[in-house]
Amino acid sequence: MKTLGRSYMVVIFICLYLPIAYLIFYSFNSGGTMTSFDGFTLEHYQSVFTDSRLIVILLNTVAVALISAGLATLIGIGGAIGLYNIRMKRLKQSLLSLNNVMIVSPDVIIGASLLILFTVLGISLGAFSVIMAHIAFSVPIVVLMILPKLQDMKSSYLDAARDLGASSFDVLWRVIIPHIKPGILAGFFMALTYSLDDFAVTFFVTGSGFSVLSVEIYAMARRGISLEINAISTLVFLVVLVIALGYYFITSRASVKRGGIT
Repeated sequence: MKTLGRSYMVVIFICLYLPIAYLIFYSFNSGGTMTSFDGFTLEHYQSVFTDSRLIVILLNTVAVALISAGLATLIGIGGAIGLYNIRMKRLKQSLLSLNNVMIVSPDVIIGASLLILFTVLGISLGAFSVIMAHIAFSVPIVVLMILPKLQDMKSSYLDAARDLGASSFDVLWRVIIPHIKPGILAGFFMALTYSLDDFAVTFFVTGSGFSVLSVEIYAMARRGISLEINAISTLVFLVVLVIALGYYFITSRASVKRGGIT
């Protein structure tokens, strides 16, 4: 049974990563197609880094991801703590279900809804609308990352802090935040990767004078096959991979420290 399970996982990983490996391999092809490998070259990467427009779009993408992830994390902390402190189970469950709706809803529906909302409010499409949209779909993810950490926290910690004279701010800053720190980091990194990867929602809310990599790659692909697309996609994949490994390293190190303390 174990052999069958391992074989199944190997097949799944091959199906997931073989197209990515194929894309990365041909990003170094000196030819202009993805059918035959003519030789190794870095010209496609050089053309990406010498294209000032692509550099601006790359900076836009990173800025949107960092700003939206940071703000979504702050809002998510407040939302998770607010849900945790609600004592009415039915209200709590209803709000949690509403939070989950944004996660399970199709991106096309979210993007179209936000486009209608921005149009009704008279908000012009551009950097601001993209950041707001990314915050909107990132906050529910952050809440779900933090809430289990809050639920694992013993209420006796809070009672002990209050008995020792701690203010509400001290309880939040010295007791709650350190306890939910792994959830905060998880939520931030999840929001960051979701923002970097998102296309469908961004496509609806971006304006003509502002673009991010996912939308730009789509526009380039519609104009025809270009190995610059492979190079850009490879760079995005590597950035996401570094973020994922960084998160794994940080959480693993924190777990080792907690284990050493206990």
